[in-house]
Amino acid sequence: MRSKVLLIYTGGTIGMMQDAKSGQLKPFDFKHLSEQIPELNKFDVSLSAVSFGKPIDSSDMSPDVWIEIAETIKKNYDKHDGFVILHGSDTMSFTASALSFMLENLNKPVILTGSQLPIGTIRTDGKENLITAIEIAAAKEKGKPVVSEVCIYFEYQLYRGNRTHKYNAEHFQAFQSPNYPILAEAGVHIKYNRSALKKVGTKKLNVQTKLNTDISILKMYPGISEHVVNAILGTKNLKALIIETFGAGNATTQQWFIDALKKAISKEITILNVTQCNAGKVEQGKYATSAAFNKIGVIGGSDLTSEAAVAKLMYVLGSTTKQKEIEKLLRSDLRGEMTI
Repeated sequence: MRSKVLLIYTGGTIGMMQDAKSGQLKPFDFKHLSEQIPELNKFDVSLSAVSFGKPIDSSDMSPDVWIEIAETIKKNYDKHDGFVILHGSDTMSFTASALSFMLENLNKPVILTGSQLPIGTIRTDGKENLITAIEIAAAKEKGKPVVSEVCIYFEYQLYRGNRTHKYNAEHFQAFQSPNYPILAEAGVHIKYNRSALKKVGTKKLNVQTKLNTDISILKMYPGISEHVVNAILGTKNLKALIIETFGAGNATTQQWFIDALKKAISKEITILNVTQCNAGKVEQGKYATSAAFNKIGVIGGSDLTSEAAVAKLMYVLGSTTKQKEIEKLLRSDLRGEMTI
């Protein structure tokens, strides 16, 4: 049977067309998708599409939109074999990470893709990204999907979504997954990295839409001041703080800093430690500059990206208010987002 793939257009560069008269970019009309990309007519795939009423620039992406995407997938889950989400690249890693947590027991492909150039321009990277994303979303072997997780496809490579970050604003190869191998590479054929792919499960999809956004990020830098740290920790209703530390999880050892974190933790503000480095992981206690974190209860985030840390915290805080359970979930690998 032909695979059924649903395209979900949220916004972003890939969906923009250049008006012939004004030269301005305008939202892409899905009704004319096959006219702009005639290659889609060669697919033995049943394609359908939904579009958000107002296209959203990825800089305006929010948890409310994540919920809308998740609800759309839930509503159409039994009627389709795979999903392709067209999304702006700037916050794509955040959305992919969030959906990976929200779509519990996902056993079908959800592929996010986009482009650096609008799909209506001559040199666009959008056509190849979209065509291959659809092919991956439709791919089956022995009646089962080849991919069964939330991914990002960009410039010939398929990544686990919650392992990515956007590292380049100009090149077509905009994303990296430094701490986890790519899931597939597209050339003459699409070569899947079978050992890296999530195994297809049998449990029923459960969509979690409760997200708590009362979190913040503190990036460490030489000369960070006490009043800046206290101002962030004193934010009204703050439930959790991500600290982006140096190297393998290191930060200043000044007593005022340790005392500020300790005081926050005593008030049940969760502190999650991730590294500023593009690759590598937090190893609290490896150096003296992080040993104090273990003593006061800072949670080491291993090789979580900042994007995945944000999404995971929102998901976990929305799932439970019990501090012990929060800490347990943050230390656990829930969706392949971190190496334990």
